[in-house]
Amino acid sequence: MANKPVDQEFLEYLVKSIVDHPDDVKIDRKVDEMGVLLDLKVHQEDMGMLIGRQGSTAKAIRTLLRIIGARHNARVNLKIEEPEGSTRPQRERTRDMDEVVEDLKQL
Repeated sequence: MANKPVDQEFLEYLVKSIVDHPDDVKIDRKVDEMGVLLDLKVHQEDMGMLIGRQGSTAKAIRTLLRIIGARHNARVNLKIEEPEGSTRPQRERTRDMDEVVEDLKQL
């Protein structure tokens, strides 16, 4: 088996250390004129851990990948694929300004 590029190997090690289903981690690497794109797929149950609160874990992983890319003169981007069959919970509708003003008038 050929050696994996440093960025892909790093991402694989990092993600497998975080998730509960390391055997389901799949990384596809594409290189074009825009740089390197790492396409990450994980088990459906691991998405929450991978993304983190308000995306903090995913943001940190992307930052580390950019640092590795800079050391190797490449722009590295990460795309996290949503697993098959996953559904995002619907966000509650936010109230508009008129509704808030009406509520305040009733006080």
